[in-house]
Amino acid sequence: MTSPSSPAAFDPLEGVSEDGVMAPAEYDAILLASFGGPEGQEDVIPFLRNVTRGRGIPDERLEEVATHYRANGGISPINEQNRALKAALEAELERRGIALPVLWGNRNWAPYIKDVLQEAYDAGYRRLLMVTTSVYSCYSSCRQYREDLGMNLVETGLDKKLQVDKVRQYFDHPGFVEPFVEGVRDSLANVRAQLAAAGKENGKIEILFSTHSIPTADAEAAGPRGVEFEEGSAYVAQHLANARAIMDRIPEAAGLDWQLVYQSRSGSPHTPWLEPDINDAIAELPAKGVDGVVIVPLGFVSDHMEVIWDLDTEAMDTCSELGLAAHRAPTPGIHEKFVSGIVDLICERTVENNIAVRPAVTNLGPWYDVCRPGCCANLRGEKPTIAGADSTVGRQ
Repeated sequence: MTSPSSPAAFDPLEGVSEDGVMAPAEYDAILLASFGGPEGQEDVIPFLRNVTRGRGIPDERLEEVATHYRANGGISPINEQNRALKAALEAELERRGIALPVLWGNRNWAPYIKDVLQEAYDAGYRRLLMVTTSVYSCYSSCRQYREDLGMNLVETGLDKKLQVDKVRQYFDHPGFVEPFVEGVRDSLANVRAQLAAAGKENGKIEILFSTHSIPTADAEAAGPRGVEFEEGSAYVAQHLANARAIMDRIPEAAGLDWQLVYQSRSGSPHTPWLEPDINDAIAELPAKGVDGVVIVPLGFVSDHMEVIWDLDTEAMDTCSELGLAAHRAPTPGIHEKFVSGIVDLICERTVENNIAVRPAVTNLGPWYDVCRPGCCANLRGEKPTIAGADSTVGRQ
């Protein structure tokens, strides 16, 4: 184990190359960090209070947005999925002979990251490597995790005692993309079979790549400053690049139309968010002569509540109402390529079992180990942040 030290300050770019790659290091454990979710009806409102903390939203309004949790017994699938992912990572690490324990902490529900950090320190760990279950670049997918770690280190008094680094955003790592390639291919076959059964063997199919909508201001702030991205946003550009990479890898999809759509928007209706909404996009398909649709949850690692409710329930209901053949492709979940890919990401950062070559299926990656100054800026005000060129906490 490494020994803690307490300097007055640190250089966040020490040991970091110009393109944001951090020198390999020795770590004591892996921290799997996720969003968290309720595990019973009594948890729903306290969970939503955590998610919306600081916004002053009354419980009556929270109850209105709790519908999809209530309809599923008050249980979000995300915690059980993270337990399965943790177990799969432990098995893959053991298979490779890598002696790194996997810790798991959530931002908004138990086990809380704050508690896990204290438990890690009490266990004698001094350097953690964080893997998040959000893979794209924007405030809520990356910087907010880095802020939560920074604030929790300060609140627990562990700053300068416990170091937490972070693997790169892995939106275009083959381990994340290849399971979608398999899933889209299988979903295409499923929709074609549905159309054939309905006597529409030559029916037109469109592919909808769906991701979580975010405010347009946050989308424009995504990614490092001073870099031009497609549609003015690293978040949008990364999804578009991934969608193209997937389409290019599926000969059966050649010539099919596709588009990037958004889901799960929230907040004030007066605040602009990324569009089109998936249900609005589906509603326009019949007029385009489309008979079938493949829905791809491109923005999600596993079957979160947003996938189960917004896609499997609302979007599929819209397809049914319009008489469209439809199938939703799976998320990576614990697909063996995804699990192996995460362990590869870990090995990019470790001294032992190091992987020097960093694969990426788009020309946007590989992304940075240490985020650039102002990357995915918090438009509501700066907070203590780890794993960034502008970090003030998180290093010994």
